[in-house]
Amino acid sequence: MTAMTATQTSPASLHTPVIGWFEQHARDLPWRRPEAGAWGVMVSEFMLQQTPVNRVLPVYEQWMTRWPRPADLAAEPPGEAVRAWGRLGYPRRALRLHGAAQAITERHGGDVPSEHAQLLALPGIGEYTAAAVASFAYGQRHAVLDTNVRRVFARAATGIQYPPNATTAAERKLARALLPEEDERAARWAAATMELGALVCTAKNEDCTRCPIASQCAWRLAGKPAHEGPPRRGQTYAGTDRQVRGRLLAVLREAVAPVPQSALDAVWDEPVQRARALDGLVADGLVEPLAGGLYRLPLS
Repeated sequence: MTAMTATQTSPASLHTPVIGWFEQHARDLPWRRPEAGAWGVMVSEFMLQQTPVNRVLPVYEQWMTRWPRPADLAAEPPGEAVRAWGRLGYPRRALRLHGAAQAITERHGGDVPSEHAQLLALPGIGEYTAAAVASFAYGQRHAVLDTNVRRVFARAATGIQYPPNATTAAERKLARALLPEEDERAARWAAATMELGALVCTAKNEDCTRCPIASQCAWRLAGKPAHEGPPRRGQTYAGTDRQVRGRLLAVLREAVAPVPQSALDAVWDEPVQRARALDGLVADGLVEPLAGGLYRLPLS
């Protein structure tokens, strides 16, 4: 289905109500404040990947207090980024953010670059994060497609309940077609559609009575047809390698000196899974093995 076929509505008719709703209902989040700057936006985007806002907020505040500029983080060992990441999950994001801070310090004089191509060239920065930083920090016109935005567009414009598991070329084309022409308004639209998906057009229990574009929503007008794609499965955690990795990292984060193998063995009874998880952490650069069976967070 092509852009807007289901609703036969022009993109412009969506912009004003969605942006107007955002002006009234947007959450006051620290990375949206002017003082956050581009670095604050970048830090938040790394942290918010697959992690809800309420878990990110305290870690973000501590991080920005400790490392208010990229150079401050770049001057520290990468293991300190992993330590400060705490229990946000997916700790490789901490290493990628540390690598981006080093590159920003070395290549751009410590200032987060404003050009999309320069952002994309930073280590650990993909298409989504580059577009998000360029849009939210610098007010540029880019299609910013996170899970929330994709769901809003799938329902409002395409008439389906959920977007595909992975972002498609058709979704990118639709997102570009829906972008306002003016840079500042396009950046506002990006933030507004993301917030709409987070607060109203949620994955479950969507509240169409609060939606500013419910009268134009193709999915609602079609009677909210059920999802026809592959079953959507929630992520499991208990008993997985992810849980074991988290427990191993927790020991290392809390330690002030290298940790012996015996301390790591105590966190999980199943030796094969524990060894596999530890090997994975070492391979990912999150844990550094030392002589004598000791382990620590990475120093380089």
